[in-house]
Amino acid sequence: MTDSCLPECGVARFLVLLNGPWATLIVRELLHGPRRFTELRGALPGISPHTLTSRLRQFERHGIVTRTMYAEIPPRVEYELTALGEGLRDVLEAMAAWATAVPDPGADVTV
Repeated sequence: MTDSCLPECGVARFLVLLNGPWATLIVRELLHGPRRFTELRGALPGISPHTLTSRLRQFERHGIVTRTMYAEIPPRVEYELTALGEGLRDVLEAMAAWATAVPDPGADVTV
C-alpha cells in the first residue's frame, strides 16, 4: 500500500502511518521536543540511517513532523512534531499504560 492510498478505517490508517516498531519509537523520542537526526539515531540503537530517513520523510509527507534546516556551517537539521504529531502523545501514553498492565509471564507471580 502506498502513502498516497490511505485506508478509510481509522485503525488501519494508523497502522499504515505508524508501521513497524521504529515509527512509534521515533514519535516517542520527538515527544520530548525537536531532535537532530544524530540525536534520534543515538536514542534508537539498532535503527539504520535508511529506516530513520524513510520514516521521517513519510511523517513529513503526512504532516506529522516538520523538518527545519538551519543555514549554518555545518548545516543543522531538526525534526519536530506538528500539532497533528503531538496528538499521538495520548495514544502513546495509553499504549504504555496498557502494556504495563499486562502481566509478565516470566515474572514470579505469587497468589
